[in-house]
Amino acid sequence: MRPSGQGPEPPPPPETEPSPGGSSPNGSSQTNPSQSSPSQPAPSKIGRLLGLDVGSKTIGLAVSDLLGITAQGLPTYRRQNKRLDFEFLANLIAQYEVKEIIVGLPLRMSGAEGTQSEKMRLFADDLHKRSQLPVHLWDERLTSAEANRLLRETEMSIKRRGEVVDRMAAVLILQSWMEHKAIAARVEGENAGDL
Repeated sequence: MRPSGQGPEPPPPPETEPSPGGSSPNGSSQTNPSQSSPSQPAPSKIGRLLGLDVGSKTIGLAVSDLLGITAQGLPTYRRQNKRLDFEFLANLIAQYEVKEIIVGLPLRMSGAEGTQSEKMRLFADDLHKRSQLPVHLWDERLTSAEANRLLRETEMSIKRRGEVVDRMAAVLILQSWMEHKAIAARVEGENAGDL
């Protein structure tokens, strides 16, 4: 039984078949289509990827399947305090056997970084130190807008949309990162074949 005040119990992992599987020296990196390093080898450790859309009040959550192909949203976590937030994430990481973490990086539409970007860099560094896992920052400029657009197309109520928008944003962050890595790996394979 969990002590009270520690947030919700992480949900069970989705059922999939196991399959074998850039970061800076401190394990945290920013990756986007213009700044990635496709020559970086993929981690061999079997595990899932965890996508986070971190806000001041909530954290949208998504995990990949073991193949790193699809992202599935998890219930949004309502933030409490730093200790409990990282405790919740540590439990989630252990439960899903996470091998890498992708955190949305809020940039201005121009691509410039602002105050929120700096906060997210600090969060990512802290998460890396606590989890000892690679933590990648991924451009999230359009994910919240895209999440809202997709949800507006459903018949979901405005209240319900508000409850799931962070989850949807986390799914979009994780899915776009995985798709970018898959394309980079494919290009690398084609280039290696040309040698």
